[in-house]
Amino acid sequence: MQDLANVFENPVSREVWNWKYRLIDEAGSDSTIRDTWRRVARALANAEPELSASWERAFLKALEDFRFLPGGRILAGAGSQHDVTLFNCFVLGTIEDSMEGIFSALKEAALTMQQGGGIGYDFSTLRPAGMPARRCGGVASGPVSFMRIWDSMCATLLAAGARRGAMMATLRCDHPDIETFIGAKRTLGELRNFNLSVLITDDFMDALEQDRDWPLVFPINTEADPPDAGQIVFRRWSHTGSPVPCRIVRVSRARELWHAIMRSTYDYAEPGVLFIDRINRQNNLWYCEHISATNPCGEIPLPAYGACNLGSINLTRFVSEPFEDNAALDFAAIERTAAVAVRMLDNVIDASRFPLPKQRDEALGKRRIGLGITGLADALVMLGLRYDDERACQLADKIMRSVCLAAYRTSIELAREKGSFPCLDRDKYLQSNFVRTLPRTIRKGIAEHGIRNSHLLAVAPTGSISLLANNVSNGLEPGFDERYQRRVLTPEGPRNYDIENYAVRLWRLSRSERTLPPAFVTTSELSPLAHLRMQAAIQHSVDNAISKTVYLPQDFPFPDMESLYRQAYDMGLKGCTTYRPNPITGVVISPTEPLTASTVCCEQNA
Repeated sequence: MQDLANVFENPVSREVWNWKYRLIDEAGSDSTIRDTWRRVARALANAEPELSASWERAFLKALEDFRFLPGGRILAGAGSQHDVTLFNCFVLGTIEDSMEGIFSALKEAALTMQQGGGIGYDFSTLRPAGMPARRCGGVASGPVSFMRIWDSMCATLLAAGARRGAMMATLRCDHPDIETFIGAKRTLGELRNFNLSVLITDDFMDALEQDRDWPLVFPINTEADPPDAGQIVFRRWSHTGSPVPCRIVRVSRARELWHAIMRSTYDYAEPGVLFIDRINRQNNLWYCEHISATNPCGEIPLPAYGACNLGSINLTRFVSEPFEDNAALDFAAIERTAAVAVRMLDNVIDASRFPLPKQRDEALGKRRIGLGITGLADALVMLGLRYDDERACQLADKIMRSVCLAAYRTSIELAREKGSFPCLDRDKYLQSNFVRTLPRTIRKGIAEHGIRNSHLLAVAPTGSISLLANNVSNGLEPGFDERYQRRVLTPEGPRNYDIENYAVRLWRLSRSERTLPPAFVTTSELSPLAHLRMQAAIQHSVDNAISKTVYLPQDFPFPDMESLYRQAYDMGLKGCTTYRPNPITGVVISPTEPLTASTVCCEQNA
């Protein structure tokens, strides 16, 4: 392990720890990052009925040297006296289409965000603008108008000092207000606390391919709608158990709607798309839940009141002899760490507070977790592989499969020790499309002993925790540049930091030379298709989903971007998000001047 005095290799990592994850309260404070690791290890080991001291040592070993990076809420809150949740994000319940229902949902959102949880909401249940609101004799103002109330609530809580929590809003592709939703963030400052995603169905993709009409519909309210409500179709609407009668409000062309989504994404980086039928078809709990929303970054599709419980294995810590011809990845150590990490994340469920009782019931009933990887791009450079090399995709596939199988084996053993998640129906669970891809020995283990966690894998964006771990590359993302400027939110407001790529820095320190590692490739040098190929390489080993942003150069042709989304669907992905520089979203990461020798020296001694 590194000398603790030098564990932080750059100022921003130390300051991220100090601002976000260091505990200072009436129960004590963290003097060093090791105090933070020990606090987290002890709090999670306390959930063990036996051998808590032994598990505390195992958890601490996994945390040391940033081998395993729990989600930010876990690092900040575990073992504290603060009234906060250890879960990063939640999807909240169905928004009832009434003023009482809307403001009840808003209250639940505020209570959740007050404790530090981000939220996801499907707004498809709200009637479209212009539809009669017969109870009050007026007309509905539509989902987007109510989203502005959520946006103001979030901004108010942030101004009051609550921990930052983002929001995700989804809307079905057949909702009559879909065009308004698509263009909702075109105005500077509008809905800035939301990420937006369109729920794209298989039927829509088929209509797109065949260039057919696309009906925009809304469920019939038997009390409010007249008997002659117009042409009727049956759709399984958000949170309905079976198809319900829906009135066709108007008809669009599938290709026109698709073009509107793509144009907004090209110009303003939103909305993203979620292939919602595939998400539900691949869901391990297909038999007892229906999903229509995700957490704010999209890596955890969740049912009503579901929560994301995240952690990432830092691959850079498992590379031996980096940059040498005999550089190798220690798969056995990765699998051992994955096993410990699954136990830690399972214990988070028992150790956490919950803003709402329904969230607690959902978490305890299904025990969903999301173990992933980070530092992939840096690890590839250390192993001598370019990100866009086919061998890199093959290695990523092997890594994620190893993590997946280790996680499932551990969850089976936890079920033998502590019991399966209560909502498990073994026969139906084993029929799920994802579980059927697992080796026979694992399926046999589930049949005989059950499984502790309904879902186990997710690849999340790891922005802050990757910065904490000395700026290893974020999740699956490639390196942005050899040196760049990163905007970081601090208690005093946003600040910009000059940061050097982790693999580049390690290369230069080991060789005392100014050249770049031969395998190093920046985001701007990669084709957008290389991003999708990397995401697709590991999707079949991820039972939740993957957060991945495909970066596009500003001059990237619009037809090529539109083609990327079709390819994402054809490649079996659960969603797709792209980013092209634009005046609305601004810049979080930007290039800066190359390092000088003196700067390297100063950074090295910081």
